[in-house]
Amino acid sequence: MTDRSDSADQRAACCKLGRVADGYDLSRLDDDLVAYWTGEDDEQYSTRELATLVNERVLEAALQEAGVSYKEGEIENTYRLLTDDDVTSGTRVQTRNELERDGVPVESVESDFVSHQTVYNHLTKCLEASLETPDDEERLERGGEKLGALQNRTEAVTVDTIAQLRRNDVIDLGEFDVLVSVTVTCEECHQQFTVRELLDERACGCAN
Repeated sequence: MTDRSDSADQRAACCKLGRVADGYDLSRLDDDLVAYWTGEDDEQYSTRELATLVNERVLEAALQEAGVSYKEGEIENTYRLLTDDDVTSGTRVQTRNELERDGVPVESVESDFVSHQTVYNHLTKCLEASLETPDDEERLERGGEKLGALQNRTEAVTVDTIAQLRRNDVIDLGEFDVLVSVTVTCEECHQQFTVRELLDERACGCAN
């Protein structure tokens, strides 16, 4: 948890992200941020995705210090309940109250969450990291992975929301499945593609 004594070491940290990493003892965070941002581990994250990663690690460290046990996936879901626009205010308040009852100082933790701009500044100014310009194939691959992850996330949020409504008897529904499909339509030639088809074809009928 963040040391509110503001030690000399923390005051000397490069920026908010540096101070937060020091306060929560996230020793590997800088290495991971650079690796994920530059794609050193064959997986490249945007600064928005990295901000989520940082904030989830902050939340995880706060839960650990409070002695709160959690299962796989609960950190990500709790962070979503605290921050996502699709979460109702009632659900968010309930989540905050549950954390506070478990001894987690939610207000302090939330104040330590960072934005994607803070992550970018930390990477470029504090860590002096930079990106190589990807070629077209790399752009396509990364674009496909990003869109696939977004589609999977939409599916997961939909399943979670419907299941919660069903558990609370708000809706009457048997066993269910959720399929998320995105269609891209060219307004000129009216050709339609799935995202994967468009990335494979690279062009619509207008190019013929």
